[in-house]
Amino acid sequence: MAYRVVVAGATGNVGREMLNILAEREFPLADIAAVASARSQGDEIEFGETGRMLKVQNIEHFDPKGWDIALFAIGSEATAIHAPRFAAAGCTVIDNSSLYRMDPDVPLIVPEVNPGAISGYRAKNIIANPNCSTAQMVVALKPLHDAATIKRVVVSTYQSVSGAGKQGMDELFEQSRNIFVGDQAEPHKFTKQIAFNVIPHIDKFLDDGFTKEEWKMVVETKKILDPKIKVVATCVRVPVFVGHSEAVSIEFEDEISAKQAQSILREAPGIMLVDKREDGGYVTPVECVGEYATYVSRVREDPTVDNGLVIWVVSDNLRKGAALNAVQIAELLGRRHLQKAA
Repeated sequence: MAYRVVVAGATGNVGREMLNILAEREFPLADIAAVASARSQGDEIEFGETGRMLKVQNIEHFDPKGWDIALFAIGSEATAIHAPRFAAAGCTVIDNSSLYRMDPDVPLIVPEVNPGAISGYRAKNIIANPNCSTAQMVVALKPLHDAATIKRVVVSTYQSVSGAGKQGMDELFEQSRNIFVGDQAEPHKFTKQIAFNVIPHIDKFLDDGFTKEEWKMVVETKKILDPKIKVVATCVRVPVFVGHSEAVSIEFEDEISAKQAQSILREAPGIMLVDKREDGGYVTPVECVGEYATYVSRVREDPTVDNGLVIWVVSDNLRKGAALNAVQIAELLGRRHLQKAA
């Protein structure tokens, strides 16, 4: 069965990746539409590398009736306006913003982790895509949790500027160029200089001193994986264009060795284990760009706690952290639900 699919926010970083991945994975399409804000109306965008050009339509005027699935990458404010409109017209929305993630009537899905939860989409006809840093972490945690039951997670992230959109990428490029030629590197998108620097601040500060990005990792991990897991996060923006990295310390209820964990991760869906204890025997963000997998390296036992492991997790945040996960949700939806209803 083929589906009529809308990509909303098609001209942004994530929207373009959604189009690329739909084409790469040969998603069964009866039709494809690219929509965005009024300022992009009439522009043309290529559907992956197929040579097929799509004319961008204004989301304000787009009629979703008769379309099956909409992949949203338009931010929370626009999503609040358009997602209910699309959903009411019978078009299932897969939303990349944070708006619906903690809504109890909206499933928050990572297909390798909690595919069964997708059945709850019928309540609002909306499915939420998790935060990019959460998505890659829970893919790595899930098989280990199944094996030994995770009690606590301490994670420090090293998040690329593409997580802040095109403006973030432009700022890193411009500041780097300016510093090389002796010009000023004034911050605009970020709170401090990002070139040749790291910033321990992503999203807004909350009353308890944590940032909203850190809060998202806590509550989303609980919703997707297990509400009993204790999670604490420190989220850091680093001068990398694409690819998020995470140092994850895990405490388990049951005993698990590094060797056992390596064996489990080697067979787990969505994971590529690259863990050689030698120079270069691990994955960095540069190597994960454009890839589907979540890479795990540096698996080792934590001697400071009982039943503890430490791992290094890297993924292309524009792919598994956003666009790929959304397309995988669409594939899951088609296999399990839309096809059955047809």
